[in-house]
Amino acid sequence: MTPERPAPPEGAAVSIEVVEIQGTGVCSIGLQVGDRWVVDSALVPPGMCGWAYAAILPFLQPLRFGGSFPWEAQGEALVCCPDPANPVVFRLSVER
Repeated sequence: MTPERPAPPEGAAVSIEVVEIQGTGVCSIGLQVGDRWVVDSALVPPGMCGWAYAAILPFLQPLRFGGSFPWEAQGEALVCCPDPANPVVFRLSVER
């Protein structure tokens, strides 16, 4: 039996918002500009594309725990899903 360990801190909440759909302007799973989720864990939020979330997660987790990226404003990141024909662009912003 493994001893019970306290859960790690969850970090800051981060807003994920669809800001653009390139290509034909239509997401294959139906996401639309303006769709928004607030994430405060590593779990995929309901209604979010798993492929997009896989691309977002490497940017999401550093933001949740105070990290930043030298090419972005503090507390923000732009991330694109891997659909080469209709890339969906997401803006990640730390909730203040």
